[in-house]
Amino acid sequence: MTGQVIWITGLSGAGKTTLAEELNIRLQKKYFRPILLDGDLLRNIFKTDKLADQSFSRDTRINLGLKYGLLCKTLSTQGFTVIIATISMFDEIYAWNRKNLKNYFEIYLKVPLDELYLRGHKNIYQRYKDGMLNNVAGLDLTVDEPL
Repeated sequence: MTGQVIWITGLSGAGKTTLAEELNIRLQKKYFRPILLDGDLLRNIFKTDKLADQSFSRDTRINLGLKYGLLCKTLSTQGFTVIIATISMFDEIYAWNRKNLKNYFEIYLKVPLDELYLRGHKNIYQRYKDGMLNNVAGLDLTVDEPL
C-alpha cells in the first residue's frame, strides 16, 4: 500500500498552510486518508535544545527538512496521503524527496517579496527589516527554488 506525498513549499507567508488545509478537506471528502503536517508544528517536535540557538540556520533547516521527508516516507508507505506545508527550500531536500518518495508531488508557491511584506505574516519581514531577525529564508538566508 503506497500513498503519496504532496510537498507544498514557498517562503513564509506564501499560503502553504492555507492551501494544505483546503487540500486536506477536499481529499477527506473524496475518501482519501490524508495526514496534514505543518512545518511550524514539526519544527517544535523535532527541535532539540542543542538546535535552539541555530534553529533557522541553513544546516539546521536542511537537517529538519530531511527528517520531514523521512516522516513523509514512513507515513506514505503505509498508504496515507501526506500533505506537508514547509519552507524547506533547499536542493538537498528536493533531491532526497525525488529519489526516496514514491508518488511525490511538489507544489511551489512563488509569491513576490513585495506581496509577502504586505501580508505581514508573523511580522517576520518587518522584524527582519528592523534588524531584529536574521536567517530569514529568501532574504539573508539563500534558498533554492525547485526546478
